[in-house]
Amino acid sequence: MGLIKKPSELSVKGTLSVLIYGQPGIGKTTLGVSAPNAVLFDYDGGVQRINGAHQVATLQPTSWEDTSLALQEIQNEMPEIQTIVIDTVGKMLDYMSAYIIKNDAKMAMRDGSLSLKGYGVRKQMFVNFIKQLAIMGKNVVFVAHEREERRGEETFKRPEIGGSSANDLIKELDLVGYMYAVGKERIITFDPAEYYYAKNTCNLPAAIKLPVVVDEKGNGTANNAMANIVKSYEVAQVKRQETTAEYESLLAVIDEVVATATDVQTLNEAKDKVLGFTPIYDSFLKAQYAIAKKGKELGLTYNKAKKCYE
Repeated sequence: MGLIKKPSELSVKGTLSVLIYGQPGIGKTTLGVSAPNAVLFDYDGGVQRINGAHQVATLQPTSWEDTSLALQEIQNEMPEIQTIVIDTVGKMLDYMSAYIIKNDAKMAMRDGSLSLKGYGVRKQMFVNFIKQLAIMGKNVVFVAHEREERRGEETFKRPEIGGSSANDLIKELDLVGYMYAVGKERIITFDPAEYYYAKNTCNLPAAIKLPVVVDEKGNGTANNAMANIVKSYEVAQVKRQETTAEYESLLAVIDEVVATATDVQTLNEAKDKVLGFTPIYDSFLKAQYAIAKKGKELGLTYNKAKKCYE
């Protein structure tokens, strides 16, 4: 088998990487830990704000070194873990910054913030971290607060991640969801819009109403919204590959049928047959092109009024 594969032969991505962002207190972390077999990396110190029924195994880091040790622990001792939840990305970057400055004081400005060169180091460190999670084969849910960006009279919602790190992260992700409230209902959307970032690679509904996960008495109820989103993504990946395989088979059949045409009668028969197939992607357009090309090769002319070759 060659190194270059047909679309239907490509490996299906087995994990999901997603960013959830929205205003503080809307339930982003609770949604994140509803992913399959999740562990929480609590950089924000907010695990106690999650209802006890929904809390999961948690890392409470005191330094960036704790992150590396935790990833090793998951890899070597916790194979049941399927999802790593990062809460929040902005706070995680602060841990990275402190680590960089601790190891090289020249990376800091006089006020203690990163220098321009330090930001470059952090950017590469962040990209490497994302790649490491992908190699581990775990689902990853990044949580971020929203920030408002004003342009004249208009307000835009953006994930609060830090500098160009937002773009670095979003490029690597499968989904980006913006979470907001309508009355007492919580909604998440993955469809891009002018006023907020989003990313939807598996045709999720435009707006997903999230279930109530804490009842009126403060008791936790079923929390499986992110698990359902992960499942929808997995199903979409498999369906896409199946459809692509059907598409490639259909194109092969179209070519075979058109190749049998040798005169005006057999070309019109081939035309009626291939244009009658249920289309997949752009197969109808390719069938039209194949028939037109064959008609030209045979020196025939298409009569638009009669809808046949002569």
